[in-house]
This record gives sequence, structure tokens and C-alpha cells, in this order.
Amino acid sequence: MSRPARVLVLNSGSSSLKYQLIDMDSGDRLASGLVERIGERSSRVVHTPLAPAGGRRERTERVADHGEALRAASAELRADGLGLDSPEVAAVGHRVVHGGPRFTEPALVDDDVLAEIEKLVPLAPLHNPANLMGIRTARELRPDLPQVAVFDTAFHATMPEHAYRYAVDTATADAHLVRRYGFHGTSHAYVSRRAAELLGRPLEDTNVIVLHLGNGASASAVAGGRCVDTSMGLTPLEGLVMGTRSGDIDPAVVFHLSRVAGMGIDEIDELLNKKSGLVGLCGDNDMREIRRRIDEGDRAAELAFAVYTHRLRKYIGAYTAVLGRVDAVVFTAGVGENAAEVREAAVAGLEGFGLAVDAGRNAVRSGEPRLVSPEGARVAVAVVPTDEELEIARQTFALASSRDGGPEKRHA
Repeated sequence: MSRPARVLVLNSGSSSLKYQLIDMDSGDRLASGLVERIGERSSRVVHTPLAPAGGRRERTERVADHGEALRAASAELRADGLGLDSPEVAAVGHRVVHGGPRFTEPALVDDDVLAEIEKLVPLAPLHNPANLMGIRTARELRPDLPQVAVFDTAFHATMPEHAYRYAVDTATADAHLVRRYGFHGTSHAYVSRRAAELLGRPLEDTNVIVLHLGNGASASAVAGGRCVDTSMGLTPLEGLVMGTRSGDIDPAVVFHLSRVAGMGIDEIDELLNKKSGLVGLCGDNDMREIRRRIDEGDRAAELAFAVYTHRLRKYIGAYTAVLGRVDAVVFTAGVGENAAEVREAAVAGLEGFGLAVDAGRNAVRSGEPRLVSPEGARVAVAVVPTDEELEIARQTFALASSRDGGPEKRHA
């Protein structure tokens, strides 16, 4: 009998559950799905099996909690002969947003690990509780399966102390775990490795700047496969301009708004996280809509785009200084992969750094990793589609295989 080689990847949000079942021998997605509006009167279950097994299935029903959501997902998988109870499932991999200073690599879940993740809830109050619900539910349904927590923060744990420590009183910072952690780590890990492959260079001898540009956005400086700096900090608010988040601001803005505008802490928190960034500047956080408005001469959209790309250039310049030598600047995620104008504007004026895009290459739309810089460019500009689910599955399978005495490096 062949060794189990399927990994179920779960991403549990506060009111949603996303899942993918991945075959690690082939790298194929056997199925994917989404349960959303959990706990509301009318929930939505969407399931997509791997073609040509069948088309997308969707239904509306009440799903009371994450336990019911995972059971609904399991039922959909079972209908395709891919159930969670199948002996071919090797492990379940869970996305966990915040690992704090404790979790610097994937962790095989046991009661102690759950307790430690629970302690980190104050660092990610919107995300870690939902992640915990998904883990607990999966353990109840398949207590015999290895459950692996893969942390968004873990890839950035290699940052040196001078990069992750804030210049605030050390006793206060240490007592309350205040430091730079970084996020989108599974994406930065996957993309930096794939970028080295695209360049035909050994990972350990490749320096890249990764720009993960979605509604949330982050930059990282990666030297030889190890993160040495990243733009997000204690929370995902710091760094680049994002869809609804401000990114870097003077911390005194908080005090100023409290004193002058009479705003409370929760109100300012909502302002900076949900009403700032692109949506705060122009009312839209969809880059396609912003570009359409720019084409029509909309001044607010032009300003939002300029602020957004100016911040990107600043981080490219800063991380060039941090790395000393840059082999590639790599764009990924929804905006990074699809918005040619953003890539062009982000490197405009950086020709002295060896950076430029070729207009023809940059305009090509593709789901494959590709170079968009001119032939022979000193520093490559690349687009590498991210695959966070595959990265979670890869790390999960490696740890589960190691636990069982199997081949640690067996992955797609």
C-alpha cells in the first residue's frame, strides 16, 4: 500500500473556513473550497473538485460554527472520494497568523502547543482565535492525524536583533513582546525560493527583495533564503501602503488624533487599519478601479497611486542597502502579479540600481514565474505567483513525514 501523501490545508478566519486538499506526490490540488458567513443566518458553502472530476458546487445553508464548517467541507470532499477520513490523508496543515517569539518553524500540534498559541491571542486578537478553532475542530474529527501549525511570522524569525528590535525601553518591550515579527511569511518563503530557481542560482547564494502586494502588502529582504528584514512589524499595520491600512506613519499621529480630534483608541485603530491606505486616499482599494479612474483623469486616484508606488520605491532602496547586493526584485500576490503599471512605477527612477522593466515583457499576463526586466539587466525584475497553500502543505508534509520516520524531503 502506498504511503499517504495528501495534505488538507485549512485557513480558518473569524467567520470563514478556506481549504485545499493537495497531493504532495504530484503537487495537484485535488479540491478546494470555502465556507463563509459562519454563524450567520445564511452561510455559503463553495466546493471545487479538480477537473475533470466535476464542476464547482455551491449551496446556501446555516453553518453554526467552525465544527459544522469543517464537517461540511469533509462531506463535500467525501462526495468526490476525497474525505478527511480517507487513509490517503497524511496530515492537516493549519495557517496560524502569529507565532510570537516562540514559534520560529512549523509545530506539530499537541496540548502544549495549543496553550502557547492561546497565549499569543493578544498579538493577533482577530486571527489567532479563529485559527485555534480550526485546529481544535480538526483534532476532534481526526485525532489520529498529525496536525501541523504553520505560522505567518516564522519565516521572518531569522531577522537579526538589530532588525527586529524597536528603539523603545527594552524592559517594557520584552515584558509585552513588542518587536518586529513580520507576516505573509509562507508567501515570502515560497516566492524567494522560486525566484532563485527562476534565476538558475543556488538559494543560499541568492539575494532578493520580495514585494507581496495584495490588499495587505509587505516587503522582505531575503539573503540566501533567510529573511534579514521585513516591513510589517508587531502587527500587519506597519510598512507599505495597503488597501485599507496606512502602513508607516509617525506614531504621534495617534496622540494627535486623541488630543485634537477627541478620537478613542478603538476609533483610531479602525481608522488606521480599515479606513486608510488606498481606500483612505481615494475611496477605492481595488487597483484595477484606481487605474481606470486615473485613465479618466481622477486626481485622487492619481495621488493614491503615487503615494503607493513611492513607498514601494523607498523600501526597494532601503532593502538594497540592507542586502548590499540584490539579484532580483520579485513581485507577487494579486497586485504584484497582475498590475504591470505598479511594477513599472515601483522601479522607475532606480536605473542607477540596475533596475528597469521591459515594456513588452511587463505587459504579458501569465500564471508562470517570469522575468520582466530587459535582457542582461544587472538586477532582475521578476513576477513569481505565490502559492501559500502549497507552502503550508510542503512544510506540513515534511514535518509529519519526519515524525513518522518517513522521507523528510518528500514534497511536490
